[in-house]
Amino acid sequence: MHPVLFHIGALLVPSYGVCAAFGVLVALLLAQRTARIVGVDPAHVWSLSILSLFAAVLVQRVTLVILNWRDLGLHPRWLLALSLFHHPLLASVGTLAALIVAFVYARRRQMPFATTADALAAPLTLGLAFEQFGALLAGSGYGTDAGVRWAVTYTDPMATRWSGAPLGIPLHPVQAYAAFSFLTLSVFLLVWLPIRRRAGDMAGLCLMGMGVVIYITELWRDPEGRGSFLSGALDGPQLTAILFVLAGAVILLERKKAKQSTEVAHG
Repeated sequence: MHPVLFHIGALLVPSYGVCAAFGVLVALLLAQRTARIVGVDPAHVWSLSILSLFAAVLVQRVTLVILNWRDLGLHPRWLLALSLFHHPLLASVGTLAALIVAFVYARRRQMPFATTADALAAPLTLGLAFEQFGALLAGSGYGTDAGVRWAVTYTDPMATRWSGAPLGIPLHPVQAYAAFSFLTLSVFLLVWLPIRRRAGDMAGLCLMGMGVVIYITELWRDPEGRGSFLSGALDGPQLTAILFVLAGAVILLERKKAKQSTEVAHG
């Protein structure tokens, strides 16, 4: 595949970074539309998204520096390449930081949590689709050995240097599986958004859908560096996926109970 999108002199422009950045831009623009559909101030949604994104990137870079402090001390130039790395641990700490910042901002602006989450559901999954496409080009989160006709084979040494992808071995294009699944989920959420029954429905469905996609696609990902739980029965992302499904189910059930209570009270 193509971990380097193009060169500008001696500067290498990574495919992963470009695709991820483009996904963020498209997701932000879509969030303006979904915010209007659910009746949330688009300006507040924009600010919340930007601040959350900045927090996620900052925490991820700081985590990388802390974990690689000795190596960076010996090779200071490596600081310029930190944005090229993609790892489940970084995704976890970045997501946590983004959620905290989003919660604080939404509370200060008195934004309705459930409705705001509904507005962000489709843009989030769309952004993940672009991110996974970039991972496919770069070799990040590469798949297991495959004998299928649509297998991908990495030949660029930069794929190994930046992502650890093996060279010359046919692999499952698991990133493409995930990208297509996230894109499908995003379209479903976007179509269903105007006719949702209760605030919070889209957020619950988004969490459950993301959990299912992550859990299933992990079956074709190489386990290197992804953690192991229950004697290897689950890896780190799969454990997170289960938590996503449970959280989404709780949100949907709580919203349903709240609606039933309201109807009984009015009755």
